[in-house]
Amino acid sequence: MCPNFYCHQTNLPDNFNPFLEQHDDHQFPAPEFHPMCVDHNLPPLVDVDHNININHYNNPFDTHPLTLQALDSQNIHDHIPQFDESTDSLSKSNSKSVDTVLSSTTSLELLSRYRSKFISSKEVSIDEVGTDSVGTLSTVEIINLAAEKFISFSANKANGYTMFTHPYGSSAFTRLSMDEIREVELVFQLLTAAEKVGKKQFEIASKFLVRCGWVASDDGSPVERLVFHLCDALQERIGKETGMPVPKKPKKFDQKNENPLALGTNPSFLATHISLPFTQVLQLCGIQAIIDQVGTSSKVHLIDIHIRSGVQWTALIQALSERKSEIELLKITAFATSLDIQKVGETGKRLECFAKTLSLPFVFKILVLSDITEVKEEQFDVQDGEAVAVFCQVILRTMISRPQSFENLMRAIRKINPLVIVVAEVEANHNSTSFVNRFTEALFFYGAFFDCLEACMSRDDVHRGILEGVHFADGMKNIVACEGDERVSRSVNINTWRLFFKRFGMVEIELSDSCMYQANLVLQQFSCASSCTLQNNDKCLIIGWKGTPLQSLSTWKFVQE
Repeated sequence: MCPNFYCHQTNLPDNFNPFLEQHDDHQFPAPEFHPMCVDHNLPPLVDVDHNININHYNNPFDTHPLTLQALDSQNIHDHIPQFDESTDSLSKSNSKSVDTVLSSTTSLELLSRYRSKFISSKEVSIDEVGTDSVGTLSTVEIINLAAEKFISFSANKANGYTMFTHPYGSSAFTRLSMDEIREVELVFQLLTAAEKVGKKQFEIASKFLVRCGWVASDDGSPVERLVFHLCDALQERIGKETGMPVPKKPKKFDQKNENPLALGTNPSFLATHISLPFTQVLQLCGIQAIIDQVGTSSKVHLIDIHIRSGVQWTALIQALSERKSEIELLKITAFATSLDIQKVGETGKRLECFAKTLSLPFVFKILVLSDITEVKEEQFDVQDGEAVAVFCQVILRTMISRPQSFENLMRAIRKINPLVIVVAEVEANHNSTSFVNRFTEALFFYGAFFDCLEACMSRDDVHRGILEGVHFADGMKNIVACEGDERVSRSVNINTWRLFFKRFGMVEIELSDSCMYQANLVLQQFSCASSCTLQNNDKCLIIGWKGTPLQSLSTWKFVQE
């Protein structure tokens, strides 16, 4: 039996254009950087969510001070004061909601511009949290508490209140352990530093970052590790904006992320692939979607744009070998660049050996390109009678900053008319023009990931250290510190992908019950299964950690005219 999933649909205005980056007049700081767009007919992707809601991350402390009313973007100035405005002119209510006490749009931008992607969890009062919670708080829960303190502090300071009240706003927070109180304070200091960076008060921001450095550590708790790397990212941004060089810290790992967009793999990725459930859940669910669509075809041609180790295709090979109807050929075409052609070739040899042991006719082809977006229809070498499927795992997001090249790739795929296109992507919005928005998204997104690593890998695991200290750290720096063409990490959420794919005449395919069964079956193999969340968003599957969305899987096909 497959579980029932809640389907959440977002209604967007008919005239909304998802391809134009949204520059809110009230945002702080004002947008100063505009990504270069090669093709004006296909600008970069952006987040399409408008509603304002702090509860984007399944906040267990869902009390009224953290809830904001959704505002009409065209009348935003009627509700939100400018940074230097007084709050005296705002209406005052007994609810004491944030939107009636905030005087700084920075606080709003930093913590409130989010839209719930999951079902809101049962509302729990702060007092209930203090008495009924079992075990320590998660990283995202710590962030939420720090956010509540930050907003409360900003509101009280703006209204001239003396901050001699309890620093956490409620006596219930005294039930936190000393370690949790320390971590809430640490994240609060980080939020304050980010606010000062957004206001270009770099000297003050640097002082707060120094304070964070007294506690943050790259080998401590998940919160300490997260703050450590985000401090580095903020320091790098300060260096870029001021022109002052940032002192280089000694490297803990003798490994470089020389080509983060390369199509290869490394031992650290393989170790996390085995230890964490997300990739395996999406891959097995995607494979089932491919099997559903190719049906009883005797010739199957799979095109993998980002094959990495290719270990997932052993499951497809086994499934096809056990199929009752005879399979004449399974052909896998893998994209490769000059940087990783050797690794892709090794992947092909391993798959060939595995297929041979199962007596499955198999061909592995490497498509070498200087840029994967330069592929042409004839290079796919699709033969008559082949059922074609395309698999795109966490690769399309790397092309968002190059819309013309992206369009070329999609048009080439359209010409071969695959039965299904499987897209696995990061479920986050790292493409906002606002530094503050990107910082906040990175804080919650990586906070959930670091929390998951704590549950699934030991603190002294070398592969965990490399993943956090090299790959995740570089990702955070690119999101937080970079602008323009230099910013290549531009993940967008599923609603934005839907509007983008619709432009190419693509329609979403609903995942079958078998796909959902596979996802749950794989998830139950992990000891951390109870902390993972599987949710349906229309026809898409989203997997998260303790309510925070992390990755999505969707399937598509072209509507032929």
